Amino acid sequence: MSVLLSTAYFPPVQYFAAMAKEFTLSADRVIPSIVYIEACENYQKQSYRNRCVIYSQSGPESLTFPVIHENGTHRIPIREIKVDYSKGWVMRHKRAIASAYGTSAFFEYYRDELFALLDAAPERLFDLNMSVIRFFIEKTGISVDLRMTEDYSVPGDGTACGVDLRETIHPKRRDTLLSDMGLEKPYFQVFSRKYGFIGNLSIMDLLFNEGPDSISFLKRL
Repeated sequence: MSVLLSTAYFPPVQYFAAMAKEFTLSADRVIPSIVYIEACENYQKQSYRNRCVIYSQSGPESLTFPVIHENGTHRIPIREIKVDYSKGWVMRHKRAIASAYGTSAFFEYYRDELFALLDAAPERLFDLNMSVIRFFIEKTGISVDLRMTEDYSVPGDGTACGVDLRETIHPKRRDTLLSDMGLEKPYFQVFSRKYGFIGNLSIMDLLFNEGPDSISFLKRL
């Protein structure tokens, strides 16, 4: 069964757990999961499309980036939305990420390659997000047949490409995705002694702390 997701910036752990659910890893073969990214919707504000949540020294911290507002941004197709780099947010995000994860076990290993994606400054939001998504697919070790939708289907009308999670994975809505998959379990976090374990943060929280073992969390291996 394939899954349909909205594009996202440093998506939460549940996003990649949903990607990993159907992929099969065994001694003699790898069968990738089929994942569709919604490429035909209009832009939506206050979503993971331009924000993520990390674990900073003061607790959960949201990182967002601005987009260029042209003639009512919410009516513009997602692939046409341009990123506003005039606000200097790339440097702020890099500093916040380094401050949050500088002492984590695998930050230095992934840092340069990850920050290069931000420094590349793709003109459009969709391209930036896809470069990030592909990076974490590769580094977490999950096998994904990644596809883009070719037309838009209204949520709930039954014509979506597989399991439709476009409206489910959202920073303003609670869901039970991780618990339903049996993945509500802790892993080491830098500031857990201060605030306790915080689940479903950006996938970089898992990767920087668990490195190659991230796949064991995502697939219960």
